[in-house]
Amino acid sequence: MATTASPEPDDNKQPSISAAKVKELRDLTGAPMMDCKKALTEANGDTEKAIVILRKRGAAVAQKKATRVTSEGAVAEYIHAGGKIGVLVEVNCESDFVARTEDFKELVHDIAMHIAASDPKFVRKEDVTQADFEREKEIYLAQAMASGKPANIAEKMVTGKMEKFYEEVCLYEQPFIKDQTVSISQLITTKIGKLGENISVRRFARFKVGDAGETIAISKPEQKAE
Repeated sequence: MATTASPEPDDNKQPSISAAKVKELRDLTGAPMMDCKKALTEANGDTEKAIVILRKRGAAVAQKKATRVTSEGAVAEYIHAGGKIGVLVEVNCESDFVARTEDFKELVHDIAMHIAASDPKFVRKEDVTQADFEREKEIYLAQAMASGKPANIAEKMVTGKMEKFYEEVCLYEQPFIKDQTVSISQLITTKIGKLGENISVRRFARFKVGDAGETIAISKPEQKAE
């Protein structure tokens, strides 16, 4: 009697991704549903790997759009701590359509809230003045040399301390207060990947009752596309 051979297992078969798992990733990242499904499929259903895949794709999209002109956007306010701290921030995008989306409005609000809590002094690393840069570098170098470190080791220590300095004073480098695993720059990059437009923080002002001055930061104009 003839026997029927059992089919060979297909090692290349795509994993089955449930709608619930796709929705979970969508809620975690804010990425479109189809992008979430593709990322989960590529990651064989591993949510953490899928998040990494989505972030990499978002970064690639952001890099392609980085020189595109952002002349639309919104200005938002955030009042914190019983009216003791106030922030105004301008966030730009490419079109009025995107500026009116809930995703963009949420981003602007989150950035304003973050500024109120974290008190950055500059928008980007590139906005740090030469005088501020040289002053901090001189302080860190003197500290390293005073500890008896050789000059080459001291220079490496200064480089590390300057990166920490940027993280403390530059908005884009700061860890997002609602999710310390991502920076404000990465938060914006994720939205660029989702909304398909270049997005950038143009300027902000932060006021605190009782302070002698205020923080007003304006980013250098971005390079326009040819």
